[in-house]
Amino acid sequence: MYVSVRDRPAAQPGRTAGRVATTVVLLGVVSMFTDVSSEMVAAVLPLYLTTQVGLGYLAYGFVDGLYQGVSAVVRIGGGYAADRNGHPKWIAVLGYGVSALSRIALLPAHGFATIVSVISADRLGKGLRTAPRDALIAASSDPAQLGRAFGVHRTLDTIGAVLGPLVAFALLAMVPGSYDSVFVVSFAFAIVGLAVLLLFVPNMRTHAATARTGLRVVFRELAGKGLRKPLIATAILGVLTVGDGFLYLSIQQRDDLTASLFPLLYVGTNVAYLAFALPLGRLADRVGRARVFVGGHVALLAAYFAAGGQFGGIATTVLVLLLLGTYYAATDGVLPALVSRLVSEQTRGSGIAAAQTVVALSRFVSALAFGSLWVLVGRGNALLIVGVLLAAALPAAWMLLRPSDKPAEAAA
Repeated sequence: MYVSVRDRPAAQPGRTAGRVATTVVLLGVVSMFTDVSSEMVAAVLPLYLTTQVGLGYLAYGFVDGLYQGVSAVVRIGGGYAADRNGHPKWIAVLGYGVSALSRIALLPAHGFATIVSVISADRLGKGLRTAPRDALIAASSDPAQLGRAFGVHRTLDTIGAVLGPLVAFALLAMVPGSYDSVFVVSFAFAIVGLAVLLLFVPNMRTHAATARTGLRVVFRELAGKGLRKPLIATAILGVLTVGDGFLYLSIQQRDDLTASLFPLLYVGTNVAYLAFALPLGRLADRVGRARVFVGGHVALLAAYFAAGGQFGGIATTVLVLLLLGTYYAATDGVLPALVSRLVSEQTRGSGIAAAQTVVALSRFVSALAFGSLWVLVGRGNALLIVGVLLAAALPAAWMLLRPSDKPAEAAA
């Protein structure tokens, strides 16, 4: 059941008909610099933790679970705060600022407890900023072109995600083992992204000043029939989503890649994401966002079987990265576009945050479970087992999502 949002104001700052709004592009630039920063760290973190810090795969699974799931603690709070005051920008600023500070805090962090604390702070910042940022994108965009708007944002975001691992690769190539240099340069990029947000993104109001949203209204919508089934489907699929780091460690172990080449695996995935984000966003607007969302998980299933199989080499690795990038392009921006049409304008931030919270929590569970499975049965068997479970879950997820699978024109 779709909540009517036809009573939108005819025009809002940053919203333009027929083309992507300037606010969306500016937020994309913010995400681009931030992703250069975050992906620099993400590209070296698995090897840094397992080789430099000396964590085992089970301990790494715990850290990866935190990386994926700790943001759930504040996601709904960030979305609700943005809905409550109608000015999501300042909630987003706080989240981006916390993440930026965590980059430089990695320098003195060498023990397990301190690393966990710094990573948790980074992810809390991400959780705080994501829903308010996506609410700004939705509020400044034509409802019939939400998939396109989120696709443009994710394209700019992914340009940063491509550049980040390349910068990390260049730094490690110049000074092998110099992880500290990666952390310092990462901090610099994060500060630039925060400056763009503060100075150039308009402090637009996402709903009327009198539309103060109470907790009762938020909970009623989040528990409503229109959102309940999509959240259940998202949770099922999230539990069966293996983190990128595990897939890359599997490839590195199978093909015996050197540490300096490891960041290039992230580059391959992000190039594929960059190529497909906008086309798949447009496709979701035309044929239905749930259909594209489920299709992305089919690509993820194929990536599991390719990464977990016995056939190594460059061709198989490229195939895995291509499939993983396709998965992200079909899900990362499509999910908030889908959810934003299932809730009212006054609770849009909370609705998007609820979906992202479900994803974060389910991936936390997934990381812990997969780390244990790797230790018990080995990398290849673990990926094949998760692949079989995902194949079995896809039909159920589709049945849950199908009622909300309407093209944008019909939904509007």
